[in-house]
Amino acid sequence: MASGLAASALSASLSAGASGNVISVGTLYANTGSFATSSMPEYAGLQFWVKQVNAAGGMYVAPLKKKEHVKLVSYNDQSDPATATTLYNQLLTQNKVNVFVADFGSVLTAPAVTIAKDQKHLLFDITGSGTSFFSSGPNPYVALTSLPVSAVWPKPVVGLLSSLKIKRVAILYCQNDFDQAQAAAIKGFLSSKHLQPVYFQGVPTTQTDYSTIVQAIKGSNPQAVLEFGYPNNDIAFLNQLKSTNTHFNFVLTPFPGQLPTLFRQDVGAKALGWQYTYAVPPIMRVNKVNLGLGLNSFLAKFAPGKQSTVNFLNVAGYNAGLAIQAAFAHATSMSQLGIRAGLTAVSGKLQTLEGTFALNKAGAQVGELLPVAQMVPHGAGFQFKIVYPATNAQKAFVNGTPKYPAPKA
Repeated sequence: MASGLAASALSASLSAGASGNVISVGTLYANTGSFATSSMPEYAGLQFWVKQVNAAGGMYVAPLKKKEHVKLVSYNDQSDPATATTLYNQLLTQNKVNVFVADFGSVLTAPAVTIAKDQKHLLFDITGSGTSFFSSGPNPYVALTSLPVSAVWPKPVVGLLSSLKIKRVAILYCQNDFDQAQAAAIKGFLSSKHLQPVYFQGVPTTQTDYSTIVQAIKGSNPQAVLEFGYPNNDIAFLNQLKSTNTHFNFVLTPFPGQLPTLFRQDVGAKALGWQYTYAVPPIMRVNKVNLGLGLNSFLAKFAPGKQSTVNFLNVAGYNAGLAIQAAFAHATSMSQLGIRAGLTAVSGKLQTLEGTFALNKAGAQVGELLPVAQMVPHGAGFQFKIVYPATNAQKAFVNGTPKYPAPKA
């Protein structure tokens, strides 16, 4: 173990039943640093799944023909990819976990993907949706569980822009796999229409000062502004708009829908009014499932009396647990490829509170597509209204009409 690691990164969290026979699941979380606000709720969702499955006597393991309790082994990576690399390796070489689960997002997932391929050990990737993870052909050792691969996220955004006859699009993105893939997808759509973005710029993922950037975007006279970042980037960008009283007729950022409480606190409900984001659960409510809890039941059990505090990342962590559960229930053997075969068996058939779980041969999630929502002012706050579906089946979730141009606050 590297000597520079904080003591908190060295403590394992174990949760298991009385049985000595357990399935060990290794994971990382970040309770400090730039990813903590996303990582911790995701980790809480995974922990909730462990408690639920153990309370039911464990999960069924097909090769053993019996239920086994789950032991969760977890370490704090402190939002640091180098620390994460060390700890992912420790989970495999020292803890010898049956399978392992990535921390939040593409930045902290990247080292796990490399290790999974090198060690031929199955990784359940919760939210690391960067396209590069799934671009080198078939890969049986990585499975994206709780978000679609990021290149397909903007599909409904493209449809919405087209329906509103928007042609002048400004695109700002952070230079990481997750955000670059979305930006490239939008740019490719515009090119297919013989259009070019009026502004197209990448910035470091650590970017916090958006003062000159907002002025440059304003100078491009866009009809729509798309900022693709992580929560800290989205918040800093939106606060720059607020502090300079800059108004655009269409603004979309990825994370207000995932972490609405954080954005209300750090940006303010008024400043978020009429802006757009992706409609993830609990905004989109899927209750018809064949494994685990439907969305409404999940909200009631996860946070009794405090359902409004539940965010998407809680759901994503729980959903990853369901994918693990399905894999072992349909595994052909206890080998890594045998467990992975269990995911292949349920792909396209598994219905969870996030929708249809479906993987392609590269392990990318292609079933849980995201509609677009608009944040509509309501009293002192706002409501999410789903205004454009990602699939025909999602038309039933649409409960609003896009307001464009966006009224000034």
